[in-house]
Amino acid sequence: MEQIEILLVEDNVYDAELTIQALREGNIVNNIVHLKDGADALDFIYCEGSYAGRQHSHPKLILLDIKMPKVTGIEVLEKLKADDKTKEIPIVMLTSSNLDPDIEKCYALGVNSYVVKPVGFDDFTKAVNQLGIYWMMVNTRASHK
Repeated sequence: MEQIEILLVEDNVYDAELTIQALREGNIVNNIVHLKDGADALDFIYCEGSYAGRQHSHPKLILLDIKMPKVTGIEVLEKLKADDKTKEIPIVMLTSSNLDPDIEKCYALGVNSYVVKPVGFDDFTKAVNQLGIYWMMVNTRASHK
C-alpha cells in the first residue's frame, strides 16, 4: 500500500477541498486522505472500525481541525500524543479558532504547530502551501524501521 503522506481531518468540505487543491498545486504531496471527523481519524490511524482491513502505516503529517462532530480535534490530538505508537506523528492544528484557551490546550497536549486558517482564498492557499513545504520537504524526522 502507498504511504499516506497527509491525513487531513476536516469536517468542512469546502475547506478540505481548498486545502487539498493548495497542496496539489504546490506539487507537495500526492497521497492525501481526507476524513470528516475525529472518530474516523482515530479508526483510520489505529486500523479499527471501517478501516480494520487497512495496512497499518502512519501518515507523515496530520492536519487537524478542532471543532468537528463525534470526536473533536483536541480529543484526537490528546489520544495520539499520549500513545507511544503515534506520538511522533507531526500534528498541525489547521483551524479557524484563534481562541487562547484552544491554542494553549493544543500546545499543552503536544501539538507540533497551530495555524489559524486565513480567511481570504489567496492567503489560505499560501498558508497551506507553506505548511506543506515545511512539513513535507524542510522538516527532518527520525527514520523508523
